[in-house]
Amino acid sequence: MSGLQGVGLLLLLWGSAGLLLPGRGALVVSRGHEALQKRSTTEATVEVHSVKVDCTVTSRFAHTVTTSKALNKANFSQEIFFEVELPKTAFIVNFSMEIDGEVYVGEVKEKEKAKKQYDQAVSSGRTAGLVKASGRTMEKFSVSVNVAAESNVTFVLTYEELLQRKLGQYEILTRLKPKQPVHEFQIVANIYEPQGLSFVDAHATFLSNELLPLVEKTVTDNKAHISFSPTMDQQRKCPDCDGTLIDGDFIIKYDVKRAQSLGDVQIVNGYFVHFFAPPDLPRVPKNVVFVIDKSGSMRGTKMIQTREAMLAILEDIDEEDHFALIQFDDRIEPWRESLSKATKENVAEGMDYVRNISDRGGTNINDAVLRGVDMLIKDRQQKNLPERSVDMIILLTDGMPYNGEIHLPTIQTNVHSAMGGNMSMFCLGFGNDVDYSFLDVMSKQNKGVARRIFEGSDAALQLQGFYQEVANPLLSEVDLRYPDNAVDSLTTNHYTQLYNGSEIVVAGRLMDNDLDNFIVEVFGQGFEEDFTVQGQASAVDWDMMYPDEEYIFGDFTERLWAYLTIQQLLEQSKTGSPEDKANATAKALHMSLEYSFVTTLTSMVVTKPETEDGPDSPLIADKLTEEQRQQTERVAYLHRPSINAYPASHTYLVDGDPHFLIELPDRHDALCFNIDDKPGTIFNLVREPTQGILVNGQTIGDKKIPPDGKINTYFGRFGIVHHILGVRLEVSTEDISVLQDDKLVQLLWSDTASVTGPNMDLFLTKDHSLTVSLKDSVKFVILLHKVWEKHPYHQDYLGFYTLDSHLLPPTVHGLLGQFYHGIEYEVSDLRPGEVTEKPDATMYVKGQELNVTRGWQRDFRRDVKNGDNVPCWFVHSNGTGLIDGDATDYVVSGLFKRD
Repeated sequence: MSGLQGVGLLLLLWGSAGLLLPGRGALVVSRGHEALQKRSTTEATVEVHSVKVDCTVTSRFAHTVTTSKALNKANFSQEIFFEVELPKTAFIVNFSMEIDGEVYVGEVKEKEKAKKQYDQAVSSGRTAGLVKASGRTMEKFSVSVNVAAESNVTFVLTYEELLQRKLGQYEILTRLKPKQPVHEFQIVANIYEPQGLSFVDAHATFLSNELLPLVEKTVTDNKAHISFSPTMDQQRKCPDCDGTLIDGDFIIKYDVKRAQSLGDVQIVNGYFVHFFAPPDLPRVPKNVVFVIDKSGSMRGTKMIQTREAMLAILEDIDEEDHFALIQFDDRIEPWRESLSKATKENVAEGMDYVRNISDRGGTNINDAVLRGVDMLIKDRQQKNLPERSVDMIILLTDGMPYNGEIHLPTIQTNVHSAMGGNMSMFCLGFGNDVDYSFLDVMSKQNKGVARRIFEGSDAALQLQGFYQEVANPLLSEVDLRYPDNAVDSLTTNHYTQLYNGSEIVVAGRLMDNDLDNFIVEVFGQGFEEDFTVQGQASAVDWDMMYPDEEYIFGDFTERLWAYLTIQQLLEQSKTGSPEDKANATAKALHMSLEYSFVTTLTSMVVTKPETEDGPDSPLIADKLTEEQRQQTERVAYLHRPSINAYPASHTYLVDGDPHFLIELPDRHDALCFNIDDKPGTIFNLVREPTQGILVNGQTIGDKKIPPDGKINTYFGRFGIVHHILGVRLEVSTEDISVLQDDKLVQLLWSDTASVTGPNMDLFLTKDHSLTVSLKDSVKFVILLHKVWEKHPYHQDYLGFYTLDSHLLPPTVHGLLGQFYHGIEYEVSDLRPGEVTEKPDATMYVKGQELNVTRGWQRDFRRDVKNGDNVPCWFVHSNGTGLIDGDATDYVVSGLFKRD
């Protein structure tokens, strides 16, 4: 959560020797990086000649230029790729390519105007550059260009970002994976901080004892120079190896001196920037209600990590703070009915309570948060909390609301109204399935922020890290004021909270150059008394402070002001009235174009030079919105780079024993049913007559009859056919057979492999998943469930998931296919069921009344071992009444038969 922040990039250049780009109609199969079919008998060779990263930080504003030069040494043209990983908060400001002495420079345009060029480039099969999500704090810019034989290309990417102070430091992260030793390799960083540097540290995850002395660092009072430039021999893993030691993160950390309570005001060329982080103030006590999702989808590792993080947080909570714990699923269960002071006894009892939190049930976010708000309000009214203290709600959830109020805008309205502007809300979204935009808006409406907790072994540390950032408030309701007649176009100058180790940054434009009366005032509410400070601001004489630097970083104060203004306008475009949102969007777009920033509203267009493969085609440097990032990150769980996102509409799957699940995110709901039959039965899952698409699945049973006498069945084989495209695919738990244009390829689950053809692409991840992408049509994902080989009863089985089902026509049918275009139903008369946690209800669907039960089914896309519990309405008796006809109507006589 407090993960690496700042400037970062990944440099990776490679040629097409690893994965060739053949002419149309060819079939390419590759396992890992090994090419099984080659375009030419001459080895395709790309030599990376130079890689240089040049970062200049001027008063926290970072300007990074990445330059790479590569030579195509082959006797034929080939694609050369350029990838850079940059911070998600950074804006690209320039991208250019130099090919055989001719330079092609990017131009920032409105995104909609660039879209036509982008679509044209993609539809014609040419490559377009794209900024996409690639990690927790980073996103990846990737572009390729066709380079003639024995020619070179130079790529230059420039981006800018305001470094954020977190936990008392700024951080510059450079991610390096050049894949091979480079003739000229250099990292250079120059830091200029007129306020003075308190410390500078540089290290790298890949530094050995031999490489460590190559990191050169020179630090004076207000300037630091760091460089790293190993030779080719120093980069090699061993004297005769082609591999490189340079693989990991190069990290620079620093902080500035805090000598004035007023902070630091810098005035340069008609713009000012005010950095405020007061020294040595007593912390303000906080009253925090932890609202913890313990619904069924939090099972397994997520629940373990949540308990682990909460135990560590409670152990470190300050004795002057008050806290409360509320766990929720479809029921709301507070630890106590009011907040408790963080005495040793109360903390110990709270930790015992946390240790016993376990997952179950649905997700009622609305009532859980409102319960926490009500608790704070009552304790305030009864004067149980310190008068000078701050109130906050910290919500942790991994999913969508499935119980209580489920309409997201209504939940946001309810919470905002209840809080009344008197407390802050922080939302932590666990994993990629959570609706992050919902949490983001709700936090911003209530003086807080949202953060995503990425699933992994360090999830508990992410939670702790976030809490540490907000654990020590210093001031509340902070106002930074400037003469009304001296400045305009101010960025946000009122902040609800200021936390220890952070910093407030305000920028503005000067109306005149009269600095004699430029008075700066700061007001805030402290613990013991109000904080007030006033002072005279003065311009920094850069020529005197840095006499040897002819050029540092242009008019950085103006660009810093523009960057901060655009960021805040983009945030404002998410909340408020429709008119306010539209005005903020229009202003952000205007400034993005004026200052050539690639934001979520603009794109950078570079026209590729004409090549032997065809005419000019554009490259688009495009930045993703948070929603697009979320969709992209979800796909990473399937290890399939070419899939852009799960479909925005519905998701359909059959997995497990076997159970069918129809997820309907537009209704925040899901339907489910099981099919029980004897092992060996073949069911039709998808049938679409106009395109000739067919998907059948054959069930398998347990190895022998279990003690309870019940034989479980699973899917053990799938047959997929697309008659028009000439594709036939058979998938079992042991291998995959691909027949395309009379060419047969066989793959083993023990491989990682890809199959590329004119009508179908496959991507196989070892012992995990197979993604099948049919040309201009649907995508299927088949998961392999590995069972302990010596298990007395169970055996390996398969799961089947549909992506992009909306691309199929309405004529599609089958046990799954009939739901691809949605289904209308209503549920009412909720009543107790046979199991307390599983109520019954009446469903009205297809003119019938069905008795359904609220339960859970597992979705294994993210966790193939344990799966995620998805709340759903379970339809009994093999889906009778929900599916058309009877389950036996879908039984077919062969894996590739229609009847």
